[in-house]
Amino acid sequence: MNEKRLDNRVVRAVSSALLCVGVIAITAELNADEIVHKFKNPSFSGVGTGAHYLTIENQEHARKKAIQDALEAARKAAEREADNSTLAKFIRNLESRIYAQMAKQLVESMFSNDNPVRFGSFTLEGNVVTYEVITNADGTEFIRMTIVSSDGTETVIEIPIGTGSFGSDGDSGGDS
Repeated sequence: MNEKRLDNRVVRAVSSALLCVGVIAITAELNADEIVHKFKNPSFSGVGTGAHYLTIENQEHARKKAIQDALEAARKAAEREADNSTLAKFIRNLESRIYAQMAKQLVESMFSNDNPVRFGSFTLEGNVVTYEVITNADGTEFIRMTIVSSDGTETVIEIPIGTGSFGSDGDSGGDS
């Protein structure tokens, strides 16, 4: 009888163990899910592809813009360096003095008391400058200077003669 009892116990223990293993196996099956592989890159998965392509396009645009900005900055730096060379400074100074001398001669010829020029014209860098001395009915005179730029715009300047005082003239008897 002891053997029967032992056999019953063994059968019960084995049955209990099998039952537990079966319950665990059923529970595992109920909680398990299918393994699915998904690509993270939207180019492969298609999820969020539009946003991904826009991001790539923005990055490429930013890189191209940075390169263009760097090239433009280098070009401007080279221009500044060329403008600040000794030769460039000399040429600018020479041009300035030549233009000042031309302006002085023009003014002297227009306002000369000995032999004044009544009219004239010249072209300077595509701009046509004409001038003439005009006498009003009351006897006062003025110079009308007309500047026509290369794009066709016209500027008229009227300069009165003999009015105002810029200092005393040696012939007028005033103090120097």
